[in-house]
Amino acid sequence: MTTKPKIRRGGRNTSLVLLFLAIASVCIAPALAHAEEPWHPANGPLMTRWSKDVTPEQVLPEYPRPQMVRKEWLNLNGLWDYAITDKAAEQAPASFEGRIMVPFCFESALSGVMKAVGPKDRLWYHRRFTVPPEWQGKRLLLHFGAVDWETHVFLNGRDLGSHRGGYDAFTFDITPALKGSGPQDLVVSAWDPSDSSWQLHGKQALHPAGCSYTACSGIWQTVWIEPVPAAHLERLAIVADVDAGVLRITVMGRIPPEAMTVQAAALDGKTTVASVSGTIGGEITPTIRKNLVDFYKATSTWAATDLVLPIKNARLWTPEEPFLYDLVLSLKSTDGTVVDTVQSYFGMRTIAVGHDAKGNTRPLLNGKPILLPGALDQGYWPDGIYTAPTDEALRYDIEVSKQLGLVAVRKHVKTEPDRWYYWADKLGLLVLQDMPSGNEGDPFTDLPRSPEAAQQCEREKRLLIQQMGNHPSIIAWVMFNEGWGQHDTLRYAKWAKELDPTRLIDEASGFPWHGGGDILDCHGGVPPKDARRISLTSENGGFGLAVVGHCWSPKTWAGCTYDPKAARDASGAEEVLHGKLTPLDEVSGAWMTRRVRGMFRALWANKDATGQTGDFYCQLVDVETECNGLLSYDRAVYKVNADAIRAACRGETLATAAVDLVPCALTQPTTWRYTAERPAEDWQHPKFDDAPWKEGQAGFGSGVPGVRTPWKTGDIWLRKEFTLSAKPASPVLRIFHDEDVEVYLNGVLACLSGGYLTAYDDFDILPEAAATLKPGKNVIAVHCHQTEGGQFIDVGLLDRK
Repeated sequence: MTTKPKIRRGGRNTSLVLLFLAIASVCIAPALAHAEEPWHPANGPLMTRWSKDVTPEQVLPEYPRPQMVRKEWLNLNGLWDYAITDKAAEQAPASFEGRIMVPFCFESALSGVMKAVGPKDRLWYHRRFTVPPEWQGKRLLLHFGAVDWETHVFLNGRDLGSHRGGYDAFTFDITPALKGSGPQDLVVSAWDPSDSSWQLHGKQALHPAGCSYTACSGIWQTVWIEPVPAAHLERLAIVADVDAGVLRITVMGRIPPEAMTVQAAALDGKTTVASVSGTIGGEITPTIRKNLVDFYKATSTWAATDLVLPIKNARLWTPEEPFLYDLVLSLKSTDGTVVDTVQSYFGMRTIAVGHDAKGNTRPLLNGKPILLPGALDQGYWPDGIYTAPTDEALRYDIEVSKQLGLVAVRKHVKTEPDRWYYWADKLGLLVLQDMPSGNEGDPFTDLPRSPEAAQQCEREKRLLIQQMGNHPSIIAWVMFNEGWGQHDTLRYAKWAKELDPTRLIDEASGFPWHGGGDILDCHGGVPPKDARRISLTSENGGFGLAVVGHCWSPKTWAGCTYDPKAARDASGAEEVLHGKLTPLDEVSGAWMTRRVRGMFRALWANKDATGQTGDFYCQLVDVETECNGLLSYDRAVYKVNADAIRAACRGETLATAAVDLVPCALTQPTTWRYTAERPAEDWQHPKFDDAPWKEGQAGFGSGVPGVRTPWKTGDIWLRKEFTLSAKPASPVLRIFHDEDVEVYLNGVLACLSGGYLTAYDDFDILPEAAATLKPGKNVIAVHCHQTEGGQFIDVGLLDRK
């Protein structure tokens, strides 16, 4: 059965779109296998608050391609028939098993199916749709945002062809297969070997565990149809040339075997700021016409033209002010009639490699050096797996990143629907875009697995760069990750830069490095300086807490959790695996906030010495059993104090509105009494006699900057007497410790912190210890324990105002 078209707003939420568009989206109900049974999501392990908004009548209704919007379209999201057969099946089954909610993958709860499928299975989809009468005489394009992995399409029994690739968009011109009237019968089959083969699949796994997650098979992005005239625009390539003050546009399209006119206009709100026209299609000589048209009877041809649109005094796009111009492109016939129109947008910005005032290699955004406090973003959802339940949910991840103060995210070994990048463009978030990974190469020899694997995977990566290349938010392409499928590394870095010279190229995230590209990218620790490549850490941290009631599984894990007994980090298999993560509460949340905040503070504090440009916390949200996110997997709970993280990401390293009571080495040289030999048990008490101890200036340590008094043993004890004129109103400890530290005030435990920091941080004082501070003489005592690597200890006491 069919329904009447429903008017919906699509594309961008800008004044241009509001002025010119009323997007018509038609949600058409197919002939269903069990139409009398109401649809509902499967009973998944964890759902998000947006799940309730997914209904058969309302499934990702927004126009899916914001940078090439047309007025009319037909949304095929919703309920389809489905069946699972043997992979060898070449035709759709005679009957279907049930209904599936497109575009959610088979394995997801929101599909309503939630079945595991494997390399021996073939997936079948079926639905009917009716072409609106007003579209008669136009060509109809069937678009797939993404289908994982090998797709075969049939319309009205006619084989339209196939497509390979799980992440790139593809289109069929279905006009020749349409019936004259009535319902059109659409069948789609998909086969996905997941991680059993060499194809690009990211972190999908048939047997998810650890850092591998539930597979995503079949349709996972919007499916839609749009009518186009015989002569129409097909693709745009947009390059902002800020230095020249122009926008360079390559327009590609299908036109008759004769020249046409294409016009581009840039708008700031309702004001046209620039326009330009050009010819698309060359002059056809009599000889060419005789051969192409008179003899061969050709009716159309592919054509392209380059336009240069002057943008004087351009408003630049930045994360702080993500200004976007609207763009209108019109295709006109020789008599000036507008044949086809698309709406788009662009941002004027540049990204390049340069140096800061200290000589460190930095990314230059619009010519200015920037730092990149960021996070790893895997783009998984507990209810939709690869697909966000709604556009609001998709936007929320960008909003969360901005709320946390992140300048950038690294989109990890998967791509997103176009609307995710639209929100990154609109809200101002820089993106380092990983290419999806597979098993297409051997990183130990740098050789491809096979000619087929090499050709197919390179083709997909080239297509993805071209398809995502108009988004100003994307500043870097990451070609490989941790050796997964890595091969011909330098050749990939070279062709990617030639294909897109306007962005940075990261040859390999983590390892192995071959010396190509613009970025030296490590996982964990501080990367080495490089004279011609920026240095960043694209995965770091990994601190984990379990959020009760918001976990995918009881078997939560992370690289490090909180030990409430020792008030320190706990790492290792026994502590972090098999559901032993510490639950989130006020104390553990404060620990995680300090650890993440310290990571970003260290980036700013040490940037001149290390040359490090970026540090990316791993990760933005939990994913399945991996619970090291800044938010829970369902996006319902922050594990950290967002305000504190945002201040650290902005470079607000330490509170300045404070009075030193015991200065730390940041403020002035401060003398302590110290010993490296274990003292008596009452060493922290005010009346303890520390006269035999040595004197030295803070900080104490070895192998790190800031050491004034060498300390190379496993333990050190410090004491200092200080005088207060009045009881402090809001005392706080300022500490830089490597590793475990315990601080006492007047013999009472004030602070306990394990692990190590890479910069100073402020710690609240336990109430019992704060209560001991009094006018007159007081004593602060410190013990620091060290196991390996560099070591350092310095402590100050401040009164916040």
